[in-house]
Amino acid sequence: MKLGHIPSQHTVREAVAASLQSGASLRQIASRLGFSTRSLQRHLAASGTCHSAIVAEVRLATACRLLTETDEKVSRIALLLGYTGPTSFSRSFMRLMKIQPASYRRQRRK
Repeated sequence: MKLGHIPSQHTVREAVAASLQSGASLRQIASRLGFSTRSLQRHLAASGTCHSAIVAEVRLATACRLLTETDEKVSRIALLLGYTGPTSFSRSFMRLMKIQPASYRRQRRK
């Protein structure tokens, strides 16, 4: 990426999605896009968002897709999304969606 080129939120989301399993840290994403962490933070703030919000959005969208479209175990999905384990994934999913991952899967597959 050329210096001075401002990454779109879509580009940042793609970089986050590609890095979920390894944690998708701000440093990783900034490096992948050719920015310093501070520059990326400024660009995201200027567009009304932040790294952690994008990571949460990408994780949730990916979790919903994997729960609906695959038979992956919840523990495997948690690892694919970069959570430390299925408990932290389930807590996060429950907080955002107000339903347990397994229940979400059952409802969406009916």
